[in-house]
Amino acid sequence: MALENKLGITDSAELARVEEKISKKKAVELFEKGLLDKLEVGKFSSLSFIHKYLFEDIYFFAGEVRDVNIAKGAFRFAPLMYLEAALENVSNMPQSTFEEIVEKYVEMNIAHPFREGNGRSTRIWLDLILKKELGMVVDWSRVDKEDYLLAMERSPIRDIEIKHVLKQALTDKINDRDVYMKGIDNSYHYEGYTAFKAEDL
Repeated sequence: MALENKLGITDSAELARVEEKISKKKAVELFEKGLLDKLEVGKFSSLSFIHKYLFEDIYFFAGEVRDVNIAKGAFRFAPLMYLEAALENVSNMPQSTFEEIVEKYVEMNIAHPFREGNGRSTRIWLDLILKKELGMVVDWSRVDKEDYLLAMERSPIRDIEIKHVLKQALTDKINDRDVYMKGIDNSYHYEGYTAFKAEDL
């Protein structure tokens, strides 16, 4: 069953295809219009803006903090009752070194603030922090999908793997559109979220 959407699509596979096409077009606009350069780097407000821009033509909840608890397999992302506090904490985390930036990225992933589209939005958000603080971004074409997803799964307990995976892929091509667009690739995001109510916790 497809998530409720503005396009009236009921088939989840079709929705995924259309969503990827539209969000990639919007991601190009974000880049080419210089909209990313105006954001407060490392804050949740900037992530919310990115998410809204990418998905506002598809989902009613674009840019809005989710109103359901979500899980991926056995892992449950931040519970609703703690989500606002978690987002504030992540916004205030330090981001002056590569290690601090990845730790902040991992915490934002654990928060998973949106019902859908977290990965793509947060990878743009991560690259903005890396660009501002280190003059680097991740070249996602050099990141193996399986290594990345496994490392992200383990990152709440042990973040050394994701730090290694991302560090190997750093580049100083911070204004290269092709490098930027690889991070929007659908293949890097989690599939199979489960939504559940608070009483199911």
